[in-house]
Amino acid sequence: MSKFTLIAGPCVIESEDNIMDIAETMKGITERLGLDYYFKASFDKANRTSISSYRGPGIEDGLRILKKVKNVYGLKICTDIHEAWQAKKVADVADIIQIPAFLCRQTDLLIAAAKTGKIINVKKAQFLAPWDMANVVKKLEDSGNKNIMLCERGTTFGYNTLVVDMTGIIEMKKLGYPIVMDATHSVQKPGGKGIISGGNRANVEPLAKAAIAVGADVLFFEVHPDPDNALSDGANMVKLEDFEDMLKRIMKVYKAVH
Repeated sequence: MSKFTLIAGPCVIESEDNIMDIAETMKGITERLGLDYYFKASFDKANRTSISSYRGPGIEDGLRILKKVKNVYGLKICTDIHEAWQAKKVADVADIIQIPAFLCRQTDLLIAAAKTGKIINVKKAQFLAPWDMANVVKKLEDSGNKNIMLCERGTTFGYNTLVVDMTGIIEMKKLGYPIVMDATHSVQKPGGKGIISGGNRANVEPLAKAAIAVGADVLFFEVHPDPDNALSDGANMVKLEDFEDMLKRIMKVYKAVH
């Protein structure tokens, strides 16, 4: 990739005003830094820890809001799907269709996503070895789509803990597609607070720098104006007002290795 590529936005759509405010801020940041940027937000978080956790506005209202982001700010869109029937509908708005880590082996989901012709960003499951993603790639390729990204987001390491093996990025690059580093979910502690997941956002920047140094092509972050009061994944999200300075520091590593 010729430019520093970034996927970033809030974990989930909390409200239209919240999304538009974040999108406006992110547009300014990424234009100032000259980044290839995709705005990310989920319309539904179908795999929350607790049944009582906030999931999002749903597909209809969620896609309407994401389309507004695209129309008002001219931003490219990344969002995730959980069921095969959602792929075609989401493809009308999204430039990247994301496959959640827990679902990366779901054949029907991968086929449906592939058939849209969109870029497919597949998150490596927390339980998979990097080389096992070859089977995911083959499902997409055999379904007629080679617009593929593979995403590292940490590997299960005991209970409620993830670890990032940077050699996994090197291994996945052998499959011939861009590698995304999800620096925020990689510091998550799944289910670590009982009915919600915990995390340690202090480790986000070091992991992002390390991933770029070993060859990651794209960085993924979840950002929010007030992470401690976010409705999903607050413990590992980056505070929006801190994000531009963080990106500047990370880009120094990018420029050193490219």
